[in-house]
Parts: sequence; structure tokens; C-alpha cells
Amino acid sequence: MAGTRSARGGAGRPRAAVRPAPRHRWKEQPMTAPLTADAHEYGLAGDGTADDRPALQELVDVLGDATAEDGRPRTVRVPAGRYVIRNEPVLWRSGVSLIGAGRGATCFALSNPGAPALPVPLAWFTTAQHGAGPDRHIADVTFAHFEIDGLGVATEEYEVLAKGLGLQYVLRGRFSDLYVHDTAATGFGCDFLQDTVVEGVLAERCGRQDPGEEMGGAGIGIGVGGWGPVERLAVTDCTARGNGTNGIFLELQQDDWVPPRGIRITACHTEDNRYGISDWGADGLLVTGCSMLGNHVAGFDVSAQGTTSVGGRGGLVTGCVIDGNAGDGIALGNTPGPYGFHGNRVSNNGRYGYWEHNLAGGDQEPATDIVLESNDIHDNALDGVRVDAPLHEPAIVGNRIRGNGRRAAPRTAGGGEGVRCGPLSLTDARADWLPGGHRGKELTVGGGPGGAEVTAVVTAVVTDNTATRLTLAPVRPGAGTAWPDGTPAPGTAYRLPDSPAPRAGLTAAAAVTHPYVQGNRVRDDGHPRTQIHAVWIADEATWTGGRVSGNDFSGNGSASTRFDSAPTGGRWRDNAG
Repeated sequence: MAGTRSARGGAGRPRAAVRPAPRHRWKEQPMTAPLTADAHEYGLAGDGTADDRPALQELVDVLGDATAEDGRPRTVRVPAGRYVIRNEPVLWRSGVSLIGAGRGATCFALSNPGAPALPVPLAWFTTAQHGAGPDRHIADVTFAHFEIDGLGVATEEYEVLAKGLGLQYVLRGRFSDLYVHDTAATGFGCDFLQDTVVEGVLAERCGRQDPGEEMGGAGIGIGVGGWGPVERLAVTDCTARGNGTNGIFLELQQDDWVPPRGIRITACHTEDNRYGISDWGADGLLVTGCSMLGNHVAGFDVSAQGTTSVGGRGGLVTGCVIDGNAGDGIALGNTPGPYGFHGNRVSNNGRYGYWEHNLAGGDQEPATDIVLESNDIHDNALDGVRVDAPLHEPAIVGNRIRGNGRRAAPRTAGGGEGVRCGPLSLTDARADWLPGGHRGKELTVGGGPGGAEVTAVVTAVVTDNTATRLTLAPVRPGAGTAWPDGTPAPGTAYRLPDSPAPRAGLTAAAAVTHPYVQGNRVRDDGHPRTQIHAVWIADEATWTGGRVSGNDFSGNGSASTRFDSAPTGGRWRDNAG
């Protein structure tokens, strides 16, 4: 499954439950099974109390046998109701579809009170448990128009298979209009999807038992690579909010597999997850028209954080809004390249707009042919573009990189009268902070007198601020508060650190060879100007060859360029400022 190698053994196959006799008496020959079956007519109660899993399993088996016999896919129609799936998932069959009456009308409530060590997805079919593979797959299935409530599943230890849906090797599948929420691990956790569409899936508060450091725990997590070099998959019009790790991620499941092409993510919204959208091993991923807002670490991520430590490559991100993430807007690393970002808005993020970096354990070679073109990169807390890992022949063309370095307020402290904390805020009526000047800082609260007592020390991340009010990130995705142990008392002491300097539109702090930087407007028209330089080449960097021409570097807080390490070779000409 996504978040664990497909060849690994996960949890063992759950022990069989005793099945009550279904209300419908099946005819002896499977070929008599109907093409469309009403769930109520075949033993499912939907009353929120009875265990509907045995009847659903028998129905799926009979319809699956019939489909195998005559080649005609079947459909289970599930009327409005709350259907309990208890202690064991349903082993799914090829050619059997599950269609509800709509989100909020048809709900499958998952629970495991009698099997606390076992995961209970609604439906599963996996390599490790069932021998799924390219030659033993599920085909011609639709899952549509229902809700999966995973709040009733709690395993003794975190279990990556405790998903809402957990299918592997699906051919010609369609997953449409699903609402998956509060699962212990990933909500929609299906891998190796060929000629498949995932559309209109809403995943909220999934990864409930994931502390943020385990595999899985996403809203939508899709393992890739099992079908070979091309996997034709479209993920469109989906929303992922408040999930434990990623909103949406793609993850190569074996490090000796070829990263697959053919995957598209379009018109999706990710918010309040650790990461918005992550590419952990695809090739040529297309991400178009998506919004990645208020995620805790990064809006869009390419890195070695996946199971196989393989970053994506060859992708294109176009026309997206990547705004207000507590960490970075775009974080890219552990990739050989290429990768392109075109026509995106990357703004108001709590650290860098774009950050090139490498994590330990992944690919460390220079990324080649990284392209930043026609993006609007503005009002980020630190540098607009920060290079902390080697780049070879990058192209930075036609971007507006303006008004970054907003984290410009000096250190401060306070407490006592006028200080009040809300679930996601701290207000000091006597403060006069630079608006946005504490963006991305770590706020420390407590350790001083709070009322009549000395309070415990807690920290929170500032996402933005006005002159008197700090807005804070939730303590974890999906939480409604920044405070792990309750809102601090009025008057509690607080402190904020100083701001780093310098802060530039474009900073190179690693080896950059043969760059092409042309036609960019890198300036700050704000008051005060917080983007100190247009270009800063740090002491640890090397800048070799290439061309820097036709840029507007005027109007920053100080000198347009700062060379702690002088560039060598190449051509710098016709740059204003």
C-alpha cells in the first residue's frame, strides 16, 4: 500500500467472522445473480447498529463469482443509511461496483471493537494479503456517492492499512463523489491505478493515529509503479483538509521500479495538511489549477520522504495558488530533474517561496533543468527563491519576485495586562508589531508569571500577524487549536525571536552552474522594504557560467546584489539596478 512497500507483509488477513444468513436466498447458479442488486434486499440493514459486513461480503462474493463466469460487471446499490463494517474489511472482487445514495446519505461506519490489532478498511485487495498483481487485479469497478467514517477504528499501534479504501492493482476503476474522514491511517489509500479516475473525493482528518512521522496518514495516498513505466491516472476536483501527513501524495513503491509517467492532478484543493501535494517518485507528473493553502511544512513537495527515498522528476506545476503555508511554498529536492513551475502564485508562506534542498538518504546529485517561469513569488517570510542544493542549468525566466523577506520584525516579549490567547491566536493590546513581520516565527508562551503561577512553556508557529494579533498554526493538521494542553491564561508571558538577515529575492547558497536568469522583476515596493537584495550569492555558494541579463533588480531594501562569493565566468549584463 502507499506508505509501505507492496512486497512487504502488512497485517495478517483478519480472522473470519461468523456470518448470519442473508435475508435473500440465492439461487444455485451464480449466473442468475442480478446485474444490479439492492443492498437491502440482500441482507444489509443500514440501521447503524447491525454488523453489515457479513452480508456485504457474501453479496460481493456472489456477484464477483457471477462476473467471473459471464464477464458482465455487477453493481451493488446501497440506499441511504448507516452501514456498520465491524472488525474485518470486505475482500473486494473484480467487476463489482458499490454505489450509494450520496454523501451524508449512505455512510459506511468502520469499527474494530472486537479486533483492536487489526485494520478495518471498507474494502481491500492487496499484494501482501491477497496476491494482487498486474495479472491478478480488480477491473471495471466504480465506488461512488457515499461516505466512509473511520472514527471507530483504533489499532493498538499505528497501522498503515487502517484506511478508508485499500485496493491495489485496479484496472478501469472510477472513484467518484466520496467523503472519507477520520480514518486511523490514509483515507483513500489505493495503489497502482491503471486507466482510472479519482474525482470529487473529499478527505478530511485522515491519519488520525499518525503523529506526522509515519508512512501513510494522508488524505489521498496513491502508490505508483506497479503497472510499469506508464500509469494512466487522473486525480481531479478532490479536496484534502486537515490530514495527518499529505493532502495528496504519489509514492514509488519499489526502488528498482521505473518512475511512471501518465499521472495528472487537476483542480484539487489541499489545506491544513503537513504537506499539500507531494511527488515522491513519479515521472512527468502534471499538476494544474490546484490550490495548496495553509499546509504546515510545504504546499508542494518533491523529496526523498517516501518509502523508497525516490523523488519525482520531469513534472510540471502550472497555474496553481500556493499560499499561506506555515513553512515553504514549494520544496524541491532529491531529484535529478527536470522539473518546471510555470504561472503559479507562490505567496505569503512562512519561510521560502521556493526552496531547493536535499534530504539525507535520497538522490544528492545536482538537479538539472529546473525551470521557474512566469511565477508571481511575493510576500514570503524569507527569500523568494532559496537554493541550498546544487543546480545545473536552471532557467529562471520572467518571474515577479517581489516584496519577500516579510519576517523583518525584531525580537519582542510581553505578558500581563492586555495579553489574551485564543485557540489560534495571541493578542497583545499594547503591541505595535510590523504587520507580517513575525510570519513563520516560533512563538514561545509561558515560563513566566501567568496570573498567580508560573506557567509551562509551549510553542506555536506564527502564520501571520497584525499590529496587535498573532495568527497561529494548529498544533497538528485538523486540530482546532495551537495549544496542546489548553489555551494559556490571560496575561501569560510570551516571546518572539529576532528575524534573520539578509533576506533576498533570489539566494544561492550552493553550487549553481550555467544558470539562465532573464527577464525577472526582483524588487520590493513595500513600506518598509523587507526584501534586502535582489540577488545574494552566499559565501558557501559557487555561481559558474551562464547568463544573467535583462532583469530589473532595482528598488530593494539595500544593494541590488550581494556577492559574498563572486560569480565566475558567464555574462551579467543589462540588469537594471
